[in-house]
Amino acid sequence: MSKHRRFRPLSPEERRLWGQVARSVKPLKGKAPPPEPEPEERPATKPPPEIVLPPSPAPAAPKKPALPPLAPLERRTMKALRRGTRPVDGVIDLHGMRQDEAHFSLLNFLYRSQGSGHGLVLVITGKGGAAGAGGLFEERGVLRRMVPHWLRLPELRSLVVGFEEASPQHGGSGALYVRLRRRRGAG
Repeated sequence: MSKHRRFRPLSPEERRLWGQVARSVKPLKGKAPPPEPEPEERPATKPPPEIVLPPSPAPAAPKKPALPPLAPLERRTMKALRRGTRPVDGVIDLHGMRQDEAHFSLLNFLYRSQGSGHGLVLVITGKGGAAGAGGLFEERGVLRRMVPHWLRLPELRSLVVGFEEASPQHGGSGALYVRLRRRRGAG
């Protein structure tokens, strides 16, 4: 490898740009700022003719309807679930599934539940703290973290109204109540 580098001289445009960059930074202590570049003399040229386009009505992009925000379950419903006077319409247990299996199963379950007219379902994720299972560096509680993320996705807003952590008799922090949106056209 050669110790000598070949440098090409900077073009006038490159010198102008470098001067702008160099003036925009604060010089190190003891260093002087770079000198101002001399203005270049350019031959007088005629400006290019302006191109005027006739105004054309730009089609307005159709606005996507805003996604409705997720809503918490109603206090009355949560109270009835805690007391055991309100049953859930369906249950899915995602224990022991890998993420891709669990995601597919959850989507399938939610679509089937909505199609069946269910309004409130229970999704069991597990707490993910089982001792003795997996290796030392294996991550625990993946589904417990991922299911709420999946339920917030824009693709599921047509299904999910909202969700809350389940009461202790339904699994507590290892399960979620999910409120489903009514199907369009369903009474």
